[in-house]
Amino acid sequence: MRAAPRLSNPLARRLFLAGAGLAAPPSGAAKGAALAGVIDTLGFVQVDSITTVARAHHMILRARRQGYRPEALPPLLASRALWEHWTHDAAILPMALYPHWRHRFAHDAERLHRNWRKWFREGYEAQFDTILRRIADDGPVKVSDVGTGEARGTGGWWDWHPSKTALEWLWRTGALAITRREGFQKVYDLTERVIPAAARLPTPTPEETLNWACAAALDRLGFATSGEIAAFWRAVTPEAARGWCRAALARGDLAEVEVEGADGRRRRAYARPDVLGRAEAAPEPPARLRILSPFDPALRDRARTEHLFGFHYRIEVFVPEAKRRYGYYVFPVLEGARLIGRIDLKAHRTDAALRIRAFWPEPGVRLTPARKARLDAELARIAAFTGCPEITFAPDWQRESLTP
Repeated sequence: MRAAPRLSNPLARRLFLAGAGLAAPPSGAAKGAALAGVIDTLGFVQVDSITTVARAHHMILRARRQGYRPEALPPLLASRALWEHWTHDAAILPMALYPHWRHRFAHDAERLHRNWRKWFREGYEAQFDTILRRIADDGPVKVSDVGTGEARGTGGWWDWHPSKTALEWLWRTGALAITRREGFQKVYDLTERVIPAAARLPTPTPEETLNWACAAALDRLGFATSGEIAAFWRAVTPEAARGWCRAALARGDLAEVEVEGADGRRRRAYARPDVLGRAEAAPEPPARLRILSPFDPALRDRARTEHLFGFHYRIEVFVPEAKRRYGYYVFPVLEGARLIGRIDLKAHRTDAALRIRAFWPEPGVRLTPARKARLDAELARIAAFTGCPEITFAPDWQRESLTP
């Protein structure tokens, strides 16, 4: 196998963080077209309901624009510059990407029927026509508006009543779209009432969608294996992405590169032929400290994060409390191009207090006076963002580093 050029770990981090929108200071406009541009640069922003500090999508956008406030997002959704659907999880996406989801709707209809018949209680398929007629006649609905008289489960988050399952299935397969949220509840309407005609009319060929999905993922990742490319949008299969990479490599549109990890080990990946120049030109991330959402694009692929940054991270929400190493919902801490630790903090809005339970530095990281000042500055920014001006620390908040 021909030797591939080496992308050093510092350069690989810089290129990846630039694609993830974390290489520049988080300044500039944070609403309207400027905010839509941030989301377009990222590709999507994951939506999650946990509000330990703020919901994931708000944390992601705040990390890139210090002036961002949650009230700036709904107008973009209402104007249909953005829409909500599924990548690897629920996400907010630029409306321009909608045409490429048409193939996914058809694929998901087959896949979800196969799986959901095993996972969910019977009866949801019988509700499809009833729900579609109701929405057509009476307008948008929430889950709480449907399923009157149906048995409610007690088995957890996924123990849905049939009408809730039907709503989700119709949304996932394109018959319905989310017109807005009330609180955090989705409000569903017919797709033709939500998605502009200009976005619904184009129907890319499967080959066009494959080329878009792979090229757009690689350009945001900077370098990637075919599996990482497929996983970015979850819009194409790993086999299709592998074939696309091989064909692009044969044409000279891609090159192979050895990406150096934090531990010095190298992994072969695909990249644009000018990847070394692009990495050299990528800005050095600012030294400021940023507290990131666990669902931040820079962290979503845990294996990639561990390779590039030497940072082992898992969410422990579903881990019994006695078995947790760190805490229920612990936030990674980025300083420049390094992930230097994780912090357990929570916004107590009823008391207007931001409480810090613990900070665990990574091995070799010390909380020097300068670093503590940067941490204090970031906590002050989060306090302002959450409306919790009082910042309190647990007596034993400075912890020893833990190795994975």
